[in-house]
Amino acid sequence: MLNPVDFILNIDEHLLEIIATYGAATYAILFAIVFCETGLVVTPLLPGDSLLFAAGAFAAQGKLNVWVVYLLLFAAAVAGDNSNYWIGRTIGAKWMAKGGGRIFKAEYLDRTREFFHRHGGKAIIMARFVPIVRTFAPFVAGLGHMRYPRFLAFSLGGGLAWIGGFVTLGYFFGAIPAVEENFTLAILAIIALSIVPGVWHWAKDRMAAKRGLPVHPEGAPDEPLNFD
Repeated sequence: MLNPVDFILNIDEHLLEIIATYGAATYAILFAIVFCETGLVVTPLLPGDSLLFAAGAFAAQGKLNVWVVYLLLFAAAVAGDNSNYWIGRTIGAKWMAKGGGRIFKAEYLDRTREFFHRHGGKAIIMARFVPIVRTFAPFVAGLGHMRYPRFLAFSLGGGLAWIGGFVTLGYFFGAIPAVEENFTLAILAIIALSIVPGVWHWAKDRMAAKRGLPVHPEGAPDEPLNFD
């Protein structure tokens, strides 16, 4: 059985094996992983940033077509986001009421709700760069009945920034010999950078609480969501 941690940390080895084994079908596998990571609320631990970086690196080496990677994974990210949104909007409340929340850790959902309360609608874009939160953000947006045209605009913008940013990083830096020889360290650096915003906000809130200050001095979100 494949170890998820090993798959993420050694994504270059596993993706190379997938390319060698499945050839052009690799694009379908990449599409499915990105779609599930963003589109199914029960699969938040699939590789995201690291997969995009590795795909860009292999595109730079000629093993994948970079334009197919860009377009296909952008489509997967947007399709996943929108599927998750409509799942949350149509059956999210009933599912949660029937105990669906037991399938995943409650703190993941709470963290995403907090993210929305802090950033409002812009959380859809920002969540793209925060592991786990990006899986729950569209679900929570649908659960809270965020207006769909507004959600779609944020989803398109966030998907473009996320896919374009990490695939481009992989394309220009992943094939550099020093990075290629220390790919695991590069992946660890990407993971570390992705959790920095969450750690910073947590530390900021802790300091504010100790001083007796409001935890969210910036005020209410630009589009309140009806979570309850």
